[in-house]
Amino acid sequence: MSETPIQVNSSWHGNCLEQTRAATLKLLAYCQSRNWSGIDPYDALNSKFFEALPALDRYTPRLILTQALKRSIFNIRPFLAVRPAQNPKALGLFLMSLLRLSRLGLPAGGDATKEVIKNLESLRSPDSAYWCWGYSFPWQTRTLLVPRWSPNLVCTTFVANALLDAYEQIGETHLLEMAASSAKFILEKLYWTDGESVAGFAYPLPSMKNNVHNGNFLGAALFCRVAKHTGDKMFLAPALKVARYSASRQRNDGSWKYGESANQEWIDNFHTGFNLCALRTIENVLETDEFKPHLQRGFAFYLSHFFREDGAAKYFHDQTYPIDIHCVAQSIITLLSLKDLDSGNVQLAQKVFQWAMNHMWDEDGFFYYRVLRSWTIRTAYMRWSQAWMFLAMSMLVGETGAVANGSKADNSTALATA
Repeated sequence: MSETPIQVNSSWHGNCLEQTRAATLKLLAYCQSRNWSGIDPYDALNSKFFEALPALDRYTPRLILTQALKRSIFNIRPFLAVRPAQNPKALGLFLMSLLRLSRLGLPAGGDATKEVIKNLESLRSPDSAYWCWGYSFPWQTRTLLVPRWSPNLVCTTFVANALLDAYEQIGETHLLEMAASSAKFILEKLYWTDGESVAGFAYPLPSMKNNVHNGNFLGAALFCRVAKHTGDKMFLAPALKVARYSASRQRNDGSWKYGESANQEWIDNFHTGFNLCALRTIENVLETDEFKPHLQRGFAFYLSHFFREDGAAKYFHDQTYPIDIHCVAQSIITLLSLKDLDSGNVQLAQKVFQWAMNHMWDEDGFFYYRVLRSWTIRTAYMRWSQAWMFLAMSMLVGETGAVANGSKADNSTALATA
């Protein structure tokens, strides 16, 4: 694996734009031909063996199988009868991307957008009065089992943001109504407080009243967007209380731990990116500078800890491997969303993308999962890998095209929450 830094010359923007457009359309064709369905790093419990052999459906077998499939170099899901599925969060990311490509005049197609919205409507969590969503697989954590389709904060937030993007572009009021219902679900079922200063959103289940900072910021940013469009101010006080609490937990070096529990002390790339992009959305929507110092310190830490000289995006702040495609995608999104904070952000985003094309792109039209020190896991995951890269590339096409043409990029507030 070469670690020689990519040289950026005068022809870079034109070459990058052409390459990014071609790869974006090829990735679109790959995902659309599979009806937006695919496998996931955490979908082991969709195995039909768990239905056929109830004795396996216990904590230890569930945890072992989940981790084994996630870490395996080879995709053994066909042997375990784990079938591809549509995932609501992936569909939300696809919807954001299709809308952006449509604005750029690329052949994403209005029918594809309508198709994804229809699929999202059909996949709402059952037995809920709200528009809310969960993952397409049961999810065994270290402490509990999250049932399939059980609505959760992060999945619902991303889908609701995509629906707001669609409302802003298409103007159909039912899309805003769905997003507002999602915000009410989060407010009425997940929001909690403890005294004057502590507040958060329960994750991954309503019973889990812990503080996961990226979830807190994402939920607060959604509240701000919904309040702006509906005029319903009941979302603003909770949004600010939660955002202020998680902002207060920023460390002196600018970083955030994943969460406040004893087993949530790691610092990683894409969750840090979520924090920063959500703070930018809150800042833009509320037209406030309150969180500017947190944003600046956080981005300085992000920039100095998550990138190798050759453009590889690191997962953790203190080690090189794994290099994960989700981190690649979120790095591009974060750099472009916060390009005003550093003049080199766009160039670095292009460099990150080029590294991924050199090391994680398959000519069949998809991205690999992870590069490790000694080998590459070439499994194609739909939500974790393709949906995220599709969003990052849709942003990069617009930004690189604007630079090449000397025009202004499409910098809609919506994508800052991605």
